[in-house]
Amino acid sequence: MPLTKTSRFVSRLTRDTLALILAGGSGTRLKGLTQWRSKPAVQFGGKFRIIDFPLSNCLNSGIRRIGIVTQYKSHSLIRHVQQGWSFLRAELGEFVELLPAQQRIDACWYAGTADAIYQNLDIIRSHSPEYVLILAGDHIYQMDYGPMIAYHVERDADITIGCLEVPVPDARSFGVMKVDDQWNVTGFLEKPANPEPLPGKPGVALASMGIYVFNTEFLYDRLIEDADNARSSRDFGKDVIPWVIERYKAVAYPFRDPHTGEQAYWRDVGTVDAYWTANMELIGVTPELNLYNTDWPIWTYQEQLPPAKFVFDDDDRRGMAVDSMVSGGCIISGAYVCHSLLFSNVCINSFSEVYDSVLLPNVTIGQRCRIRKAVIDKGCIIPDGMVIGENPEDDARRFHVTENGVVLVCPEMLGQDLHHVR
Repeated sequence: MPLTKTSRFVSRLTRDTLALILAGGSGTRLKGLTQWRSKPAVQFGGKFRIIDFPLSNCLNSGIRRIGIVTQYKSHSLIRHVQQGWSFLRAELGEFVELLPAQQRIDACWYAGTADAIYQNLDIIRSHSPEYVLILAGDHIYQMDYGPMIAYHVERDADITIGCLEVPVPDARSFGVMKVDDQWNVTGFLEKPANPEPLPGKPGVALASMGIYVFNTEFLYDRLIEDADNARSSRDFGKDVIPWVIERYKAVAYPFRDPHTGEQAYWRDVGTVDAYWTANMELIGVTPELNLYNTDWPIWTYQEQLPPAKFVFDDDDRRGMAVDSMVSGGCIISGAYVCHSLLFSNVCINSFSEVYDSVLLPNVTIGQRCRIRKAVIDKGCIIPDGMVIGENPEDDARRFHVTENGVVLVCPEMLGQDLHHVR
């Protein structure tokens, strides 16, 4: 994209912005995928982790001062950030800092999203940002935050809330906003039982993306007030945002494709079904999320691996994959893979078949297996002859089966103790 007056203006604003990514969620709806890792650390898209998307958005937007607020089972996340995001130069004022729950102010862990920021106020002050951008660390999307910050400044807002349109039934899982014709926020309810639709759009509600731009001093004052309120649950959506909307200027920023003006791609992969679906979408010929867009790369830690290999070309044993994404280090040895996504170092042995499945790193599929519509967790070893995804009753006895029939297989379900907790 050519450098224009507008983009230079946005770049100045992003340089004055500190981004804080809330990455401490437990992600319990992902079942076994978050038994040993936090939700932002879950692998996605063949070679990435969920946290890589907001981090890459920051970097591509020109925001190079970033804090990651961690809490739940954070070792995997911390290790990934240290390995893959240590290339920023501190001497140039660039950094990705890890902010684990450490009882800096109160003798307790983070009580909620607002408390997680409040307990790091001394660190935020040390960086002296003009604006603070607060992000959720567990969503998949590509977004330039610069125009949102410019919109916040242009509207002279105290807080700007990123929003998107969702079907009314789905809005029950979000914070839902009411806005006037100028996109001023006039009401906010966290996960309402009966979401109010947008005027003129009866089937659609306006949902918060969990993205907030604050004027820094304003944020300090609101967090201190919230911490002093004994009745508060210390949460942005439940406490801080509704309180601010009633008293100050809050505006909504609609997340739209800058080229078409339509709703932009955004996915909450918080359930096994949603996680499977979002990964499967990537296999399509022209997926909404374009991982091949060199103008907006997704950065990550990359292990040094050999290319994927497909071996044997016999009539009854041909190593091949069609309509699939296959990562480095994979070996398809006389097996057939169709419409599936394979992460790194997956090995599928002779006469096995894999359909409509997501195989996380270091999975081994034995000989003569049949796998359909499954998510196989990292490190699983599927024994010879095992069939998954064809008999729901058998699958339910051994594994976790979702409402939509996706089978989640984790090492513990196979009797494989990879974590040595006993």
